[in-house]
Amino acid sequence: MTSYRILPPTREGRIPYSAGETWFRVTGDLDSGVTPLVVAHGGPGATHQYLLSLTALGDDRPVIHYDQLGCGNSTQLPDTDPSYWTVDLFLNELDNLLTTLGIADEYHLLGQSWGGMLAAEHAVRRPAGLKRLVISNSPASMPLWLEAANSLRAELPPEVDKTLLAHEEAGTTDSAEYAAAMKVFYDRHVCRVVPNPPEVAAAFKSMDENPTVYHTMNGPSEFHVIGSLREWTVVDRLPAIAVPTLVISGAYDEAAPVAVHPYADLIPGARWEIFEESSHLPNVEEPARYLSVVESFLSNKVV
Repeated sequence: MTSYRILPPTREGRIPYSAGETWFRVTGDLDSGVTPLVVAHGGPGATHQYLLSLTALGDDRPVIHYDQLGCGNSTQLPDTDPSYWTVDLFLNELDNLLTTLGIADEYHLLGQSWGGMLAAEHAVRRPAGLKRLVISNSPASMPLWLEAANSLRAELPPEVDKTLLAHEEAGTTDSAEYAAAMKVFYDRHVCRVVPNPPEVAAAFKSMDENPTVYHTMNGPSEFHVIGSLREWTVVDRLPAIAVPTLVISGAYDEAAPVAVHPYADLIPGARWEIFEESSHLPNVEEPARYLSVVESFLSNKVV
């Protein structure tokens, strides 16, 4: 693994939104005249932390990380009615961030995992200020995600899958035994850098401490999706995306090709880059190449 820099923020703040506040972090100078990159994290319910390797791009352009409502440094709302957590809530939050920071007229957007699903939902609406789109390690539909997950799960040691299934059927997915079995899958298909880098471990820890959004929208694990997103799809709307688009996935990714193909096939002119030594987090598994591919794409250079 190649090391990477995590640059300090030049600005941090909180923006009022809905029932709370959205926390954000800026690396670089928003007044530089260079199109900023906005980074949307995954989960749903993770934090910006595991994507901090992207601050290394801050030497060339402003990079904006933020924690979605209910996550990380943003307002925690653990007792909110489950119906509160919707795709539209997070789409409107992104719009509010862009407007408040004064960049709605010109920005790039990178979404990772759930953040890529959110980014696709944003892009199909053809916002005037969106210039380039990066969809990283994201499924185009949850049914396709589950198809991919079930295929990968079938490759787990039989005793691991037996443990997972037993706890899912018993409704005891909060047990330590289930978590240990899940870790086998995660070490293969989520992050192959073991032990996980500190900022990745911090994001997982944050989700463990407040799993409200993740459990409501996804479910108890990556492959047991019983939340409100279980039927989500953007496949039929992808041809509406009208900006240059880079699609990223890893060779060992839980977002396997069957779940990613619609982005590459249906977004006009989309380019698909597969990271051969990575699973779900190539930004930390192959950071040097990841940063180079993303910045070259944003700068309209050929890699």
